[in-house]
This record gives sequence, structure tokens and C-alpha cells, in this order.
Amino acid sequence: ENKETIHKARNEIKVIIYENKKVVVKSFKIPHFINKIVYTFFKKSKAQKSYEYALKINEFTPKPIGYVEFYKYGLLDESYFVSEKFEYNFTIREPLLDINYPNKNKILKAFAKFTFDLHQAGIFHFDYSPGNILIKEENDNFIFKIVDINRMKFFDLELDDRLKNFSKLWAKDDDLKIIIKEYAKFLKVDENELIARAINFSHKHKAKINLKKRLKGKKVVD
Repeated sequence: ENKETIHKARNEIKVIIYENKKVVVKSFKIPHFINKIVYTFFKKSKAQKSYEYALKINEFTPKPIGYVEFYKYGLLDESYFVSEKFEYNFTIREPLLDINYPNKNKILKAFAKFTFDLHQAGIFHFDYSPGNILIKEENDNFIFKIVDINRMKFFDLELDDRLKNFSKLWAKDDDLKIIIKEYAKFLKVDENELIARAINFSHKHKAKINLKKRLKGKKVVD
């Protein structure tokens, strides 16, 4: 039973009811011909990677259920990743965009701890952007989960890797300062150096994306 579409872009995400439980089905874009060959013979599909990564990092992501692949003429066609629905209240995007968001500082500090735990576990999420960080408020605490996890690497993160990971947030400098100041406490290093480097990476990322937008004639965002 189709319940609702919660996101539709390159990939579609639907919430369905299965055995009286809400599950999220992510439908991946059908690959073009070359990628069909790649995903059939040389690489795991995005759906399979999402499932395997979710099993590997299950404390950080909604509970995985499985993945489904359909083949046409012997090549990968449609693919789906299925997970339990995490009943979140908001994403990190809302407090980052709203200067007066309730408990904003507390959320940002809790997010710093979550990111530190993620990094300590050797997880580098390439799509660590605001819409992929879900937050549930529970008993005065904040529970975080990450989604869109088919692009990840697992390794011992160096300091620059850790700080670059924050740049995808597109955060204002003041918000980034709060996050990195808290992050520095867990890392037990000088916060001023960390803040300066994180802001530098953030500015470089924004400049790079805005340059691409200008070249495409799109609106630039601060």
C-alpha cells in the first residue's frame, strides 16, 4: 500500500505500510546503459551498497530491511533499498537555517557529539548534507540518524578529513563555530585552530559550488 512520497529527485523515496509497520523504500534512478553493465558485472548496485553499509553502521542509520534488484535483458534495471521508518521530528537543516530555532545551540552541540562518534567509528559520509541528517527529540535528548548512505568510505579519519566533512552542511560561520568548538572538546585539541580550518574548508566548498552555479547561470547562495 503506497502511503506517501517523501522525496522525489533523481531517486524517489516512499513510505509504505508492510505488516502494520512503516517502511521506507528508496527507488534508485535506472542507470544508463554503460552503468547498467558496470553495476551488473563490476560494481555493487547503490541499493546493495546502501543495505550493506546500513548493516555495518546500524547504530547510526535507520534499521535496514533489505534490497531488491530487477534485471532486464540480463542487466540491472530497477533497484530498491528498504529500511524501517525512523520517526524523526526535523533534520539539521532547520536549526542551521533558522537563527531563532528552539534549543538551537543544544542541538548543534549534540550534533557535534554525533559526528565525532561517526568519525571515531571510521565512517566518512560523502553526502553529509543537512537533509541527510535526521533528528528525533526524545526525553530532552536528540537522537540522530544518517540516510542516503550509498556513498561512504571506512578508514581512520585524519583531522582534515573530519573538518572537510562539515563543509557539506553549508553552515553559517557562527553555527560552525558552535559545532567545532564542541567537537574540539571530544577530540581534546585546540578549538581555535580547528574552527579556523573548518571555516576555511567551508568557504572553499561554498566558493566551488557557487562557481559551478554561476557557470550554469544558476542563483548563488551565501
